[in-house]
Amino acid sequence: MRNPPHAGQGDLFAKAVFESREAAPMLDVDRFRLRIKGAMSAAITNRNLDRHAIASDMARALNAPGLSKAMLDAYTSPAKDQDITLVRFKAFARAIDAPELWDVAVSDDGLLVLRGDEARLAEIARLQQEQRAIGAKLKQLRSVPVNISREER
Repeated sequence: MRNPPHAGQGDLFAKAVFESREAAPMLDVDRFRLRIKGAMSAAITNRNLDRHAIASDMARALNAPGLSKAMLDAYTSPAKDQDITLVRFKAFARAIDAPELWDVAVSDDGLLVLRGDEARLAEIARLQQEQRAIGAKLKQLRSVPVNISREER
């Protein structure tokens, strides 16, 4: 077993919190459908939620009294071809407090969902990268002597 890292030392073997992604060259609809259905189903199971209550919350949020547990079951069953609409997906993610589902939805496009202050952290990193590039350019310019050809008067 490895020794734990010092408090101020990074762990080279730790998984990146915000992994870098690349877009899939083509949309595999069947694979995407199964990933969404599986992620939705797992989110319900992991939270130990009642499907009737979820459907009721979604129906209320969408002003769609016809939305039922049977529809929710169809949205989450890999055996059913019933796909959830974007609006219903959003209501579902909110009803069960599962914003991570958005990340599942966009990951095949090389995208990563940031929540709240995570976006500010990404902006800080972008600005630091820009700052390093400017510093490197300044260093390059300073490395060559400046010959002043004017005479003092």
